[in-house]
Order: sequence, then C-alpha cells, then structure tokens
Amino acid sequence: MSFCACSCSCGLKMPALQLLFLACLIWGMGARTAQLRKANDRSGRCQYTFTVASPIESSCPRDDQAMSAIQDLQRDSSIQHAELQSTKVRLSSLENLLHQMTSGQGAGTQIPEGLQGQLGALRREQKLLEIQIKDLQVSNNNLLQDKLALEEEKKQLEQENEDLSRRLEDSSQEVARLRKGKCSSIQRFTQDMLPVSREESQWNLDTLAFQELKSELTEVPASQILKGSPSGQPRNKEGDSGCGVLVWVGEPVTLRTAETIAGKYGVWMRDPKPTHPYTQETTWRIDTVGTDIRQVFEYSLISQFEQGYPSKVHVLPRALESTGAVVYAGSLYFQGAKSRTVLRYELNTELVKAEKEIPGAGYHGQFPYAWGGYTDIDLAVDEGGLWVIYSTEEAKGAIVLSKLNPENLELERTWETNIRKQSVANAFVICGTLYTVSSYSSANTTINFAYDTGTGISKTLSVPFKNRYKYSSMIDYNPQERKLFAWDNFNMVTYDIKLSEM
Repeated sequence: MSFCACSCSCGLKMPALQLLFLACLIWGMGARTAQLRKANDRSGRCQYTFTVASPIESSCPRDDQAMSAIQDLQRDSSIQHAELQSTKVRLSSLENLLHQMTSGQGAGTQIPEGLQGQLGALRREQKLLEIQIKDLQVSNNNLLQDKLALEEEKKQLEQENEDLSRRLEDSSQEVARLRKGKCSSIQRFTQDMLPVSREESQWNLDTLAFQELKSELTEVPASQILKGSPSGQPRNKEGDSGCGVLVWVGEPVTLRTAETIAGKYGVWMRDPKPTHPYTQETTWRIDTVGTDIRQVFEYSLISQFEQGYPSKVHVLPRALESTGAVVYAGSLYFQGAKSRTVLRYELNTELVKAEKEIPGAGYHGQFPYAWGGYTDIDLAVDEGGLWVIYSTEEAKGAIVLSKLNPENLELERTWETNIRKQSVANAFVICGTLYTVSSYSSANTTINFAYDTGTGISKTLSVPFKNRYKYSSMIDYNPQERKLFAWDNFNMVTYDIKLSEM
C-alpha cells in the first residue's frame, strides 16, 4: 500500500491536518474518487468534509440479499484487515523513528527545535493511528458478527424451506391418494390389476357382462334347490346349528357407513371363537384405501362400532394388503403388502406370532377377484377353522383353496377348483364348501358357484344376492352368528342365511 504525500500552504490547524492525512490515506488505498470540501457551518466555524465512493460496491445490498451481503462483508473484512496491517506497519515505522530520536536524546545529544515539533506531531499521529486501529478492530468484529448472524438466518431460511417442501410433498401425496380413492370405474381397477404372466393373459377373455350372462344361463327354479315351505322361506333340515348347503341369503342390513374416502372399501369382522379379553361383541374394522395400511380399529361393543367410537387402535408392524383379513381365536390374520406372506398378529399382546408364504400364490394384482383391489389372497373362517383362497400360475388362474393351521399357518390340505378367480366378485367358505358371488356391482346378482371340499365337486348355483350399494369389496362368513358380513361401497352390512341339504 502506498502513502500519499500531502502539503498545505494555508496554515491549517492540527485537526484539519489530521483530516487531510486521513483523506490522503484513503486516497492511497484506491478510492480515486474521494472529494475534500471546506465550508463554514451555521455557527461560522470552518469544517472539512470529504466523501469517498466505494471501489468495490456498485450499490448497497438490499435486506433480502443475504448471500450477497455475506460476500460483501467478507470483502470489507479483508480490506479492513489489510488496512489494519498497513496501519500497523506505519505505526511500527513511526515507533522506530521515535525510538531513534529518544535514544539520541538519552545519549546526551541535543535535539534541534524543529525536530522537537516534528516529534510532537509524530506522537500525536501515533495516538491517532492507535485510535484508528482500535476503531478498525471494532469494525472488523462487528462485520464478523453480522456475517455470523446472516449465516444463521440463512440456515433458518433453508430449514423453513425444507419444512415447507416436505409439507407440500405430503399434501400432494394426500391429494393424489384421495383422488385415486374417488375413482370407482371398472376400467381403472381392471387396468391396475392385469396379471403379469403371458399364460395368465389368455384367461382374461371373460368380461363382467359375460359373467352376468353366465349367471343367468345357470339359473334354476328355486323350488328345485330350496324345497321351500308354504311361507316361501327355505327349510333347514339339520336345524340352526347344523351344516348344509347355502340356499337363501336375506336382505342386507346396514350397521355403519364410513365417513371418509378411506372407507370406500375395507374389511370388518368379529371373532367367531373369541378369547379373553374379547367377547362376541368385539368388532374390528380396517379401511383398505391407501398404500400403507396399518391401522386396525377395535370396538368393545357393537354400539360403539355403530356410532364410530373405537376403544383402541392397533398399528400393525407390517402393512397389509387387500380386504381378505379375518379375526379368529384372538388373532388377526392378514396378507402382508406386496407379498404372498400371511401373518398371524395376536391382538392382545400386539405381537406377530407366525408368518408363512403361500407357495406359488399370486399377489399384488396377479390373480385378484373381478373388482380388483389386490385381492389375490383372501382368508376365510368357517365351522372347521381357517382357510385361504388364492390362485397360482400352475392353476392358470383357477381358485385354489387351502386349509391353514391357525397356530403356525402351515398348509394342512389343498384343493384346486375349476372356478376361475378373476371371473367372480368374491368368495367365502361355509361348512367346508367354497361359495362365489357373481358380481360386485349389480344390485341384484347371485351366488353362482359352490365347491364341496368333501367330494371335490363343484356345481352351479343361482342363489339371489343383493349389492344394495353396488360395490361389494368384501364378503365373509361368521360361523358363530351364522351371517355374512360385507363391505358395500362405504357401508358395513350383514346378511342372514339359511342352509339346507340338497
């Protein structure tokens, strides 16, 4: 850094001389646009003023320009640091000169009178420079503090931006999920659930219309099946507690209507073989609209279920898939999401007690029911215990029925039917016989097939069945209450049934 040499012929006093010195100093640091003015103030006193244009800033930064301000502060800090170092060098030079003069005086050398005046001026200049050094140090510290404050503000803004982005993403996913749930057209469901194998695609020739037509073609007079009584109601030869063939299904009775789009379809059940602390009134419900289904709502009383006040909410350790879950002997049995694994979740202890892959079972839309919903694996309960309804590549889409051990989920026995799974809307088991429902959307449809595991023979049926709300996504049998439980387009309903020997 160069120092400018200033001279004055107007007899300036010392404070003015100091101002000129400071102006020269700034001039020497690169501010070539500095201007010095002299004028009287209002009291008539002479004042010297000067202005210096910034050599590095075109304009002052705005408040919102955090990054630019930080960079400017860094440059200012560097410049002031350089000025501080230059001032220190100048001060050191003055101290050396002062030392030389004072040392000469100590040796007995007479200092000329002119040099004494210069020595006094240098001492005053030394004090001024020391003050300037302190001011520069304070300014430098202030700049560093401003820099730290701006950096902290920048971090807070970045964190707020991340939070807003995350909330926006969550909101977008929720909107997409709700929009997806509102779509109930057959085309959307069937396109999502197309099987992946080329061999299976050859089995997709049946349409819903064809299935309904097939149901009409297989209708037989009710008198041949029901052996009806004079009142027209079916007669059960074995009594209310015995087994037989399903011959009649009553009108649907609505117990509860879901409040949100998440209840478009789902599964609800009671335990036909309850264990402590549960009773025959304890009811469970699962809304299955969504991608990460883990909540199981528990209602201690039927009245609580009907009013929508759960007594407990279970959060499953693993997400489930489809509407095929059941409760049996104190445990919830369900299919793990995107897998062919069936899990046993003990409700009282809230622990997974067993899990088992169903060999070769299709999953996640490979062999669903006609309505879709990833209903590849459907669990069922009857008088004999726990069952699983599914299909495999080897069966070419036909329904496969297996009896499960409720403790360890081992397959005890398996039957392969000739009923194509994707051609029926749903299925359930009563007294060891598999029954299928023709349509999930027709208001008046039929239970159209029965497969007897005792004889290995399937037969066509035409037992009237009503989808009152025209979208039945779950139909299960409860052997304790001798009723069918169903989930029909936001509504949880029951059906009375009658059994009779053929």
